[in-house]
Amino acid sequence: MQASSDLSLLSLIGNASLPVQIVMLILLGASVLSWTYIFSKRAALRRAHEQTRRFEDDFWAGGDLTVLQQAIASRRNEHGALARIFDAGMTEFIKARRSSSRGDTLLDAPRRAMKAAFQREMDSLESHLNFLASTGSVSPYIGLLGTVWGIMHAFMGLSTMQQATLAAVAPGIAEALIATAIGLFAAIPAVLAYNRYTSQIDRLSIRFESFVDEFLNILQRQVH
Repeated sequence: MQASSDLSLLSLIGNASLPVQIVMLILLGASVLSWTYIFSKRAALRRAHEQTRRFEDDFWAGGDLTVLQQAIASRRNEHGALARIFDAGMTEFIKARRSSSRGDTLLDAPRRAMKAAFQREMDSLESHLNFLASTGSVSPYIGLLGTVWGIMHAFMGLSTMQQATLAAVAPGIAEALIATAIGLFAAIPAVLAYNRYTSQIDRLSIRFESFVDEFLNILQRQVH
């Protein structure tokens, strides 16, 4: 192992051993993908909150629910998750009423339809969160693996030298520590984003569940 006076970041990465470079490449890819999901999820949740607020305003404005359902059904993707849950329940309620169902059985189909729609919407909102959680938990260990390997490689290189000096071992250790730094760079934003987005999704989930209960109460009053 030759001692190098060039301790720039690019030089250290370029001079690192192949296993360490592979670890760095894996972590870099995870970081890029993680940031992609962070920005896309941020936009999706912001849009979901805005669409939910608009639908709640329209719903509680006191208009005809059948007219509202028809407006949503014609452009379902533009009205948001809560509107689609309402559309699923209202559609089944209309079908059940036309089939002459009576009493509490009239609400069974809307309840099941909204439950299924709720689960689909939550699955969509929670997409890619598992990747952020995995990146946040695993990346530091992958970086540590690269660091351990790099330090082992650096000390093995010292065995070929007659005199071990700090200048000789420093580049190898620096190369190894970069792997840990990249691992932390990938993990920290992923963990912060995961915690923030999970909290936002939980709040949306509570709003959806509350709406479903209130909507079923409204339908029950119409039945009786």
